[in-house]
Amino acid sequence: MNSLFTLKLDFEKGYLEIGKFRITMDQINGFFLKILNLLLIIVAMYLFIRIGTRIIDKSMKKQSKLKISLDEKKANTLAALLKSILRYTVYFFGIAAILTQIFGTISLTFASIGGVAIGFGAQNLVKDVINGFFILFEDQFAVGDYIHIGDKGGIVESIGLRLTKLKDFNGDINIIPNGLINQVTNHSRSDMRILVDVDVAYEEDIDRVIEVISEVCEKFKDNENIVEGPKVLGVTSLKESGVTVRVFGRAKAMTQWECENSLRVEIKKALDKARIEIPYPRRKIINVNKND
Repeated sequence: MNSLFTLKLDFEKGYLEIGKFRITMDQINGFFLKILNLLLIIVAMYLFIRIGTRIIDKSMKKQSKLKISLDEKKANTLAALLKSILRYTVYFFGIAAILTQIFGTISLTFASIGGVAIGFGAQNLVKDVINGFFILFEDQFAVGDYIHIGDKGGIVESIGLRLTKLKDFNGDINIIPNGLINQVTNHSRSDMRILVDVDVAYEEDIDRVIEVISEVCEKFKDNENIVEGPKVLGVTSLKESGVTVRVFGRAKAMTQWECENSLRVEIKKALDKARIEIPYPRRKIINVNKND
C-alpha cells in the first residue's frame, strides 16, 4: 500500500515515478506545452474578437461621414451582422485548434463521422444564416425598429448571423432564430397614427368644446414630431355619461405615444381653463315620501 504513495524524481534518467506509475520528463514537458498552447489559443480568440469588433465600430463611424453612406439603423444592423460573423469564424477555427491540441491529428474515419454528424446538426444553422442574410439585404427590419414577429413584439436589439433579439416594453429579451421568422410586421417604416378620444359632459355646448379642442390642435402642430394634423374628427360616440370627441393625426415612427400623451395634457388644460366639464360616474338618490 505504501508503494502507491512513493515519489521518486530522477533527473539523470529524466523521469518522475509516483508509486507504480512512471512519467518521463518529455511527457511532462509535452503536457505543460499543450496547456500553454491552449491558453495562447484562448487569448488569441479573445484578442481577435475585441480588435475585430473595434475595427467594425470604427468603420461604421467613418462611413457615416462619406457622401454615400448608410443611415444609422442600417449601419447598426450591418455592424451587428459583421460582429456575429466574426465571432462564429473565430469560434470555429479556435475550437478546431483546441481539439487538435488535445487529440492530435484527427483520423479520416473520425473526421468523416464527425462531418456527417455536424452536417445533420447544421441544417437549422444554415437555414438561420441564409434567412438572416435575406432579412438584411431585403431590408425587412433594422436595429432600433419596432416590429412584431408572430406574437412577439418589441424593439430590435440586434440582428446576428443566426439570431434576432427583440426587447419588449416590459424589458424582456425575446431571442428568435432567423430561420423561424416567416412573417414580420414593421411599425417603424412609416408615419404612425395618433388618436385621442375626449369625453365631455352632455350639459356642455358641443360646438364650443370642438372649438376649444381645435385651438389646442392648431398650437400642437408646432411639435417637431407631428407629421399631419392633429385635427378634430367630430363626435364619435354618445356614451352613458358623456359625449366622445375624437382627435386624429400622424406622428413620426416611435413618437406616437409621446405625442398622444402630450396632446391629452394640453387638451385637459384647455378644458379646465374653459370650465368645460369632463364626465365622471354619478349617483342620483331620489327620496320618495310615502305621505305625499
